[in-house]
Amino acid sequence: MTTHGPVKTPVFMPVGTRATVKGVTTPQLAEIGAQVLLANAYHLYLRPGVDLIRDAGGLHSFMNWNKVILTDSGGFQVFSIADTLKLDDDGVTFKSIVDGTLHRWTPEDNMAVQEGLGADIIMQLDHCPPYPADKELVATAVRRSLEWARRCRAAHTRSDQALFGIVQGGVFEDLRIESARGLVEIGFPGYGIGGYSVGEPHELMLESLAPVCANLPEDKPRYLMGVGNPTSMLQAIGLGVDMFDCVLPTRTARTGTAFSSQGRMNLRNARYKDDLGPLDDSCTCPTCRDYSRAYIRHLVQCKEMLGSTLLSIHNLAFLTNLTVLAREAIREGRYARFLDEWLAGPGADDY
Repeated sequence: MTTHGPVKTPVFMPVGTRATVKGVTTPQLAEIGAQVLLANAYHLYLRPGVDLIRDAGGLHSFMNWNKVILTDSGGFQVFSIADTLKLDDDGVTFKSIVDGTLHRWTPEDNMAVQEGLGADIIMQLDHCPPYPADKELVATAVRRSLEWARRCRAAHTRSDQALFGIVQGGVFEDLRIESARGLVEIGFPGYGIGGYSVGEPHELMLESLAPVCANLPEDKPRYLMGVGNPTSMLQAIGLGVDMFDCVLPTRTARTGTAFSSQGRMNLRNARYKDDLGPLDDSCTCPTCRDYSRAYIRHLVQCKEMLGSTLLSIHNLAFLTNLTVLAREAIREGRYARFLDEWLAGPGADDY
């Protein structure tokens, strides 16, 4: 339960980095059943600034979303521009991608930013190492992230926000277990699992993810950060993951690609030129309900922005509905069969 209501899990959460899911309005997101939207503290801190969002009544009012919001700390974004940052155990100094100015964040600073934004769920500031990285560097990131987790927890003051810790450890099983157990010892209402979807092989992610889930509490949500591949999501749910987010459905939509149970569909393909059927016969989203493949292909070919919007709505609805089906299978005690059927189906290897 959050301040803005309960969240049914497993759940896919659309990414609205700058307080907007690209090309899709919040009423459209509500219509397809989105429960939680993400925003990013790093980007919103830089522009438009925390003070404006606070003056607007917080993110919910600012972006017109009366359901649950999660803000990422921005740690991943800070560490993804490694050539411009200076890092020490106390915090990180980084250069703005907006105007080049220098900024300093400690864990305490980051908590103040996220408290000002006012999301329901917030994430600790963590050290996210790249892939590949040697074990010594990853071990340092684990140690530093655990210390920052303690400091974030001590600095966090808003009782209407749930602060999640973040597991690091790269693809090293022992470091992942050390990180997970350390966070559980500190104690959080939920746990993010970070440092994946940074170039590691899919099989290696699953191998190192399993022991993480085994060492996190079953009664606290587990959030696999940055993963939105349908097959990966379903496999991770089988390991005990509850929450997912990713830019994949909207990013692929902007390339003219649709998700379906039969795999990815490239709407630039000439085979759809005269196809008046919906994107996916089993989908009831507004795009599939009201528009044909031929029309969407026409929009894509003409580079009309509506094409990206309609495909984004469908792709987000597809992942949202996939988690609904997963919930039903779990509730009915048939998840293993549900996963096996997906993996044996025509679309599993196409994502």
